[in-house]
Formats: sequence, C-alpha cells, structure tokens
Amino acid sequence: MNVMSQQDEKLEQHRLKTGRDELVRRMTRAVPEDGLLEVFPGVVLGRFSRPTERVYSVFKPSFCVIPQGSKEVLLGDEVFRYDPSHYLIATVDLPVVTRVVEASDEEPYLGFQLYLDATVVASVMMESGAEIKNSAARVKAMDVSPIDADLLDAVVKLARLLDTPDEIKFLAPLIIREIIYRLLRGAQGARLSHMLVSEGDTRRISRAVEQLKENIDRPLNIENIARDLGMSVSGFHHHFKSVTAMSPLQFQKHIRLQEARRLMLGEALDVASASSRVGYEDPSYFSREYKKLFGAPPQRDIARLRCNLEH
Repeated sequence: MNVMSQQDEKLEQHRLKTGRDELVRRMTRAVPEDGLLEVFPGVVLGRFSRPTERVYSVFKPSFCVIPQGSKEVLLGDEVFRYDPSHYLIATVDLPVVTRVVEASDEEPYLGFQLYLDATVVASVMMESGAEIKNSAARVKAMDVSPIDADLLDAVVKLARLLDTPDEIKFLAPLIIREIIYRLLRGAQGARLSHMLVSEGDTRRISRAVEQLKENIDRPLNIENIARDLGMSVSGFHHHFKSVTAMSPLQFQKHIRLQEARRLMLGEALDVASASSRVGYEDPSYFSREYKKLFGAPPQRDIARLRCNLEH
C-alpha cells in the first residue's frame, strides 16, 4: 500500500466515524424511546435499549443501516449479522426471524430501514446507465456488505431532513435516488436487479413469491407454478432455494404461520379460525407446526405476546 492509499484509507475511516456519530445523534433525537417510527414514507427508524427476543416477520425489499448496536436476521438456515460497519439489503419479500443482539441504555441499538421501490430503482438504473450484471440471476435475495463513506454520507443527508420537515417532500426523493445509485455502483448492485429483470430465473422466483403470498390459503402445487413460470420442477426448486434460502414448502409454511400469528394477535381470531384462514384443514396439525416454529402452542404464545405488549 503506498502513502497516498494509506491517506485515503485514513480519510475513509474518518468519514465513516463522523457519519456514524452524526447519524447516532440525529436518530437518538428522532426516536427518543424504544420502538419503531416511520419518519417519512418508506423510511423507518428503530431504537431498542435491550437485546430483543426473536421477531418473526416478512421482510420487505429494503436497505438497512445500523449506526449503533448489531442485529441478526435468520433466513432459512442462514444467519446474516450486521453492525455499524455493514449494511443489509433484501430484494424479495422474505419470511425471516430478526433479533437485536447488541443494545444497552447507554448505547441503544439504532436501525435505519429504507424500503426499496422497484420503479425508483429502475429509473435510477436507466438514467445512470448502470448495467445489470449477468451474475444477477444467481445471487441470493439477501446479503450483508461493508458500508463505504459515500453511501453512509447519503444516509446522513436523508437523516438531516428530520430537522427540516418542510424540505422532505422535495429533497427526500433526490437523496433516496442517490442512495440507490450508490447501491447499484457497490457490491450489492447485482442483487438490486432482482427487482427489475423482466426475464430470467430470479425474476421468475420473485413472481412465485408473490403468488405464494397472494394464495396463502391454497394448496401448494409445485408443478403448476413451475409450468406457469416456464421452468422445470427441479429447476424451480433449485432456483427458489438459491434466492430465498428455503424450499417452496418451507417458504409457504413460514408465511402461513406468521400470518396466522398476526390474525390471532391483531384480529383476535381463535386457533381454528386462524389456521383455516391460512389454509390448514387440521387445527391439531397447525398447532404442532406452530409450536415447531414459534416454540410454544398458539394459545400460550399469543397470551405471552399480549402480556409483553401490555407491559
């Protein structure tokens, strides 16, 4: 490494530290108490003063940064951990398990999440002249990469708008486009093409994910889905798992059970009604599958969740 590159590295590290420190200050002011807050459309900030239990959810296509603390995301059997030195990106709706790992009263976990809009990503890609890499069709829909100072600077600029709400409507879309531009130019550029390519295996898997979500209560017919997508059954299985880290059956099971949990907790449905709503014909079988995923039978799990919400 020559002297100039050493200086560049020192400058990069200084910019990263300065950016993280400013982001911590601004996010701490914006979210003074533990919880999640959508500060403007498509941008959610989170704060937690303690490590959390596992949270089951369907993760939307997103770009995520943590200026303080760390977090784990479990996708199938794979664990993605990120911290102030890394960012996470997801480009397909995915059933995941998340957990805040590092957090304290003195240094609470702070998370920034930007939902990715395929229309905006396509517009930035076309206007910038960025090309979709051939490898894009074979990359997983979620990953973690080191963050660079230019990308972090763009996030900080977006956070500064919290102090000037009258500027959000005009400036936020411009800064979000800059963030997407820098993602396209970085290590995750190929992954963003999941949201855009109209043909190819990855885009077909994205369509399959949408079908499974929209028809959550219907039996899984792999042959029909594969045929509709113009794929062989074995090819569909292979590419589905390469993108989502799960088989189609595992994916369906996760989204069914998570939706049933939401129905019981949020709409007060009983076990039989919730299980039927998401496609289970046998409530006993549903309860066994539910316990395998969430660690407790439905009634006990929902009672515990309600107790936690009340406190």
